[in-house]
Amino acid sequence: MRNSGLSFLVIGAGAIGGITAALLKNKGYNVEIVCRHDDYAILIRNQGIEVQGVCGNVIAKMPAYSDVSQVKEKKDIILHATKATEMIQAAEAAKHLLNPGGFLVSMQNGICEEALGDVVGHDKIIGCVTGWGATMVTPGKLIMTSGGDFIIGFLHKSPDDTLSAVAEALSSVVPVRTTENITGHLYAKLIINSCITSLGAICGLYLGTMLSSVKIRRIFIEIIREAVATAGKMNLKIEVFGGRLDFSEFVKGDSLIKNFKRHLMIRIIGMKYRKLKSSSLQSLERGKSSEVDYLNGYIVKKARENGVDVPVNEAIVTMIHEIEMKKRSISASNFDDPVFNRFN
Repeated sequence: MRNSGLSFLVIGAGAIGGITAALLKNKGYNVEIVCRHDDYAILIRNQGIEVQGVCGNVIAKMPAYSDVSQVKEKKDIILHATKATEMIQAAEAAKHLLNPGGFLVSMQNGICEEALGDVVGHDKIIGCVTGWGATMVTPGKLIMTSGGDFIIGFLHKSPDDTLSAVAEALSSVVPVRTTENITGHLYAKLIINSCITSLGAICGLYLGTMLSSVKIRRIFIEIIREAVATAGKMNLKIEVFGGRLDFSEFVKGDSLIKNFKRHLMIRIIGMKYRKLKSSSLQSLERGKSSEVDYLNGYIVKKARENGVDVPVNEAIVTMIHEIEMKKRSISASNFDDPVFNRFN
C-alpha cells in the first residue's frame, strides 16, 4: 500500500475514534466514520468534528453513518475504536469492508487483538496502544487532553512497509512507534488498567482516595505480581510502561525497602491523578457492562492456560460481573470480602 492512497473507516466516534478521524481527514486522507446515532452522523457530515486541546484546533467534515451497513466502499484500514464490549459485533458487521491486503487496527482498552483476529483473521490485525488522553464534551466537540503516542505492531510478524505506511498516517494524530512486540506493550498497559480501572470499579472511589488505603495498595501490587507470573509462563516480555515503569522489576524482592518504594510509587500515582475516576466505574454507573474480561479477565484466561494461580484477579473479575448483574453494590466495603483478608 502507498500511504498517500490509504483509505480509512473509523468505527466509533467517541473521543479517541473521533479525534483520530478528524486529524486524519485534516491531513487529506480518505476517511469515513461510523457512529451510533443518526443525529451524530448528520452533525459530522454537515458541521464536522471539532477538536481542541494539545493538538490545536481542527474542524473536519467527512462521510458519516449510523450503521456499518450504510458504508459502500471497501477500505484499506479499519480503525476499530468501539468499547471492547461492543467490538465483536461491530467487527463481524464490518469485516466485509476490508480491501484485500487490508488491516483492522484494534484501539480498545485491554488486549482484544486475539478476539478480533478470530473474526477477521489474525494476519489481518494490527495491535495498537493508545498513549494519549481525550474526552468528549458533547457529541462532535472533542478535546485531546494529553499528548503521547501510538505504538503499533503485527501480532505474529515483524514491521514492514505496510505498517510504516499506517504509522505515517497515524502520525497525523500523535507520534507513532512500531514494534515487534506489540503484545508486550499491550500487556503493560493492561496491567495498569487492571489495577486502576478495575479496582476503581469495585469501590467507587476516586484514584487518590483509593490509593491512600494500605490494603488497596497491597491488592494493587498483588494484581501486578500475578500478571508478571502469568507473563513468565507465556514467555512474554512485558515492555516498560510509559518508558519508566518496569513491572518485572517492580515486584522483585520483598525487603522493607522494596516494599516501601512500591507503596511510595503507588501513593505518588494516586496523588498525581487523585481526581481520576475509573472508566469502568463510569460504565457501570450508566448501567453498561465493563471491559473487565479484556483486562483482569485476560490475565485469568492466560493464567488458566498456563497453570498459574491468580486468585486476586479471579476475585476482581467475579466481583465486577456480580456488580454488572446487580448482585453486588459498588462500595469500598467490597474490599472487606474474605478473599482479601490476607491484605489487612
